[in-house]
Amino acid sequence: MAPWNAMPMKNLVVAIVKKRRGVILDDELVRALKKELGTEPSEAELNAALLQLEINGLVHVSQITKTKRRIEVITEGETFLAVDED
Repeated sequence: MAPWNAMPMKNLVVAIVKKRRGVILDDELVRALKKELGTEPSEAELNAALLQLEINGLVHVSQITKTKRRIEVITEGETFLAVDED
């Protein structure tokens, strides 16, 4: 069982990405989360947090390669369209 953390994963992800000028790769994010939390978050935990942040319009996650993702904070006035959305 993972230790309890005072800051929710979603907030921690946004804080880390903002420290990196608003853009980070997923493997760098996992390393930064491990440093903050003391343990590496599971892939399911990270994906759930990223999905919730993307639904709320706070970050945009894009696939770079089959195994790499780019996480970017969405600034005010910036929007991303879904696939087939014009």
